[in-house]
Amino acid sequence: MAAVVGAAAAAPLVHLVLRVVAADPERLASVLIRPRTLELLATTVGVTTATSAGALVLGVGTAWLLTGIALPGAAFWRILACLPLAVPSFVAAFGWMGVFPGLSGAGPLVAVLVLSTAPYVTVPAMAAFARADRAVTDAAVSLGTPPLRAFCTTTLPQVLPAALAGTLLVALYSLSDFGAPALLRVDTLTTGIYAQFTGGFDRSLSAAMALVLAVLALGCVFVEGVLRRRSSARTDARAVPVAARRLGRGGSAGAMLLLAAVGVAAVVVPPTALIARLPATQRYVAEPVDLAVAAATTLAFGLVAAGIAVAAALPVAWLAARHRSRFVTALEAVTYVGHALPGLVVALALVSLTLAVAPGAYQGPLALIAAYVVLFLPKAVGSERAAFAGTPRGLEEAAGSLGDAPARVWRRITLPLAAPGILAGGVLVLAAVMKELPATLLLRPIGVDTLATELWRATSVGAYGAAALPALLLIAVGLIPALAVAHGIRSIGKDPR
Repeated sequence: MAAVVGAAAAAPLVHLVLRVVAADPERLASVLIRPRTLELLATTVGVTTATSAGALVLGVGTAWLLTGIALPGAAFWRILACLPLAVPSFVAAFGWMGVFPGLSGAGPLVAVLVLSTAPYVTVPAMAAFARADRAVTDAAVSLGTPPLRAFCTTTLPQVLPAALAGTLLVALYSLSDFGAPALLRVDTLTTGIYAQFTGGFDRSLSAAMALVLAVLALGCVFVEGVLRRRSSARTDARAVPVAARRLGRGGSAGAMLLLAAVGVAAVVVPPTALIARLPATQRYVAEPVDLAVAAATTLAFGLVAAGIAVAAALPVAWLAARHRSRFVTALEAVTYVGHALPGLVVALALVSLTLAVAPGAYQGPLALIAAYVVLFLPKAVGSERAAFAGTPRGLEEAAGSLGDAPARVWRRITLPLAAPGILAGGVLVLAAVMKELPATLLLRPIGVDTLATELWRATSVGAYGAAALPALLLIAVGLIPALAVAHGIRSIGKDPR
């Protein structure tokens, strides 16, 4: 089953390789080793590295504040921390450009991407913090170790595997993002591929550049695996969570101020800036019925794609967490390739495959859902792998020693304990599908629109006011996965008996 999932996820990459192999080698070399391509590669690596580091720090810090400190209105802060999942990075870029006209450059791009992708780290890190055994930290502090050093040497290593899994998703998102770099005028490999695709006659050259992105994605997976293996994470974490600590009024106020500042920057400023433009124009405003249909279509596509992605990720994630080997490592790496490819490239690959294998499915919902699953399968795999890795093996072994069959042990012990992480993976896929744009534009059935395409239609003609309503609906629909994530994080670590 896992091999079938890997083969399906690798189909776009195979398509790219075949196109590159069939192309003229001299023309490929002239494109791949030219200074412009190397410049795009350097910018992409720099933006991805800075975004990943920023999201790791912000995500782990936010997760610690939400799980380690008893804050008034804890449910509100959890929802606020997850809401950036509902704000596409290009919407955030639009919003900040409204606040600071002329905003551009790598610095603003990294800031926007960090705010948009930090929940990918926050969500799994919260689950890891909830399972962490802080008794070791308390013991180290009681023996005279400074609190910060005790935290870094005892608690943080328990959280790193989950945080690194989320950081890997951030890196892959940064590699494949197109809208925010284009708006903030930062030339990366994705914008270069798009320019090559739309401005050139030989599509194999854009496929060759996309192949470079795939290699970078494999490098990210390799680095994440090395860092994860070096971390001294505990896999037999306790099942009963430790109560959050209470701070004084000053400490709680400071923590809430930090969370509020991040929330305002990530989810309040962008839509507010768009709403502020609403009175300035009435052009291209969609009818309420059209927006309602687009919202329902967006949610339907997201739910179906998330369900398929979660089910497909189960065998890969379980093998990656419990049976590491070279084959499993390669299989897991293959499932991450689709996420690193630009949505436009995956869509074109699926167009070719659909016309060759099932012409009747061309521009049908199945092809679009297949593109979503290929693109966002890594989100489900990363979250589920961390969930399975955090499931105590001792409970499974105890149930097996009492006579329960492996399937019964998996259903009664493994699955309930890993369910919050599995749910979190599905929610991440759902949120990503609702924001996806390039593949949706190319593969959507004729006459079908999603909120993202409605938003892009308005922004592409400069009607930022008209784009406000679809943007607000995207955020409103995003409340559903945000609430699900908060509920799932809250249940992690509770006694399953």
